[in-house]
This record gives sequence, structure tokens and C-alpha cells, in this order.
Amino acid sequence: MNKRQPELPPGYHLLCYDSIGSTNDEAKHLARDGAEEGTLVWALEQTAGRGRRGRGWISPRGNLYLSLVLRPDCPPGRAAQLGFIAALAVGDALRAILPRTERLTYKWPNDVLIDGRKIAGVLLESETVGSEEPSFIVVGVGVNLTVSPHGMEIPATSIMEEGLGEVMPEAMLEQFAAHFRSWSTRWRAEGFAPVRAAWLAAAAIVRGEPIRVRLESRVLCGRLLDLDHQGNLVLDYAGECRRITAGEVFPAA
Repeated sequence: MNKRQPELPPGYHLLCYDSIGSTNDEAKHLARDGAEEGTLVWALEQTAGRGRRGRGWISPRGNLYLSLVLRPDCPPGRAAQLGFIAALAVGDALRAILPRTERLTYKWPNDVLIDGRKIAGVLLESETVGSEEPSFIVVGVGVNLTVSPHGMEIPATSIMEEGLGEVMPEAMLEQFAAHFRSWSTRWRAEGFAPVRAAWLAAAAIVRGEPIRVRLESRVLCGRLLDLDHQGNLVLDYAGECRRITAGEVFPAA
């Protein structure tokens, strides 16, 4: 890799790849072999990148692709909150770099949007061995810096396509790592409350708006009521309060 080596805060162990199939797959392989918390896999290009539910994710050079190994020692529900932390870290990193970010919002559970178009996504994967608590969590992050995929169900964009200038992957990586460490440290000390407050302050869909929530086997249409204190989506569905732990959210048709 010819790029300059990023300068990361203490606690990270950076592994750099020019091209790799999937940073998440490599991070999981390393975690199974005992890689310590803070192991961070960074690639300039992915040849087999993927998003949620196994969807393929085009990953050309110029964007940021990373996966971080964590061992949070907590129940799965709390571990899932790391997705919100990663989204906030992306948002804060972009705010530190870009000239203007007033159009930056968060989409449940862990996408980052600019002007309603997806600029970054987070993929959490975990494995549990012999107990209910995950033995490790891999936090995968992709940020569209120069190019974005076309024909997506949720329209995508990039920093360059938005006319916000050129951002080098290593600069974005440095900022993300710093802000992720800050948010994760605060989360461990104070719980989910400050994470929830910051996320809600820039939520793409505000309380009371009609939304569609796609689950594994059905679609629910209702009004967004809240993000609860565990990170679940609270939906008013036909007068019934439903808590959604996993799904995909879209504006009402």
C-alpha cells in the first residue's frame, strides 16, 4: 500500500490491504484466531464487499472500507448499540472534515445520509461461543468518498458527488477512529443515553412521521414514535406500540 500510514489513537492495531475480498470476513477470521480488541482491517478496495442481509456492495478504490474487532463483554442487545456509535463516529468525522454538513442525518439502525442519500453504512457481525454473550463483534464501515453505487433501493451518494471536495481514505480513517474511541469510551461509562440523544438530534425521520418497516417476512406501516433506551425502533402500528429490533426503514409510500 503506497498511501501514507494513518495515525490512530492508542488501542488500535491497524492491518492495511491494497485489495481484499471483504474486510469483515478478514476481521472475523482474525477474531476467531484470537485477535485483540482494536484490531482494524483497512482496504483500499473490496472485491466481495457486502451490506446487510448479504447484499453485495460495490467497493471500488477511493472510498473507505474498514472493519473493527471488538470484544465488549455484554449481552447481544447492548452490543448492537455499537452500530449507533459507529454511525455517530462517521457523522462526527465528516463534520470535522467537510466544509458544511447541515444535511447530514442518521437512518435507523445505522446508515448515514447526506440530503437523504446514503453516504455510509455500518454492518455489525458477531459470533457466540458457549454463552449468550458474543465472543466478538466486528463493526464494518463503508464511506462513499469519491463514488457511490447506482440503482440502489435507497439512493446513494458520495462526498465528491455532493460537491463537498476530496477526502482521502486515510484522513477519514483517522477521524473515524478518533471519534469511535471517544463515543465508545463514553458509552462504556455512561450507557446508551448520550448516544441515543446525539443520534435522535440528527435523525433522518422525526417522531410522528409515517414510515414503512421491512421485516424478514412482512412490512409494517405506521408512525415513528421513538428510539427506545436500548436502541429499538418504537412504531405505532394500527394503534399498537411495536418495538422493532431489526429491520429496514423507509419513508411511507
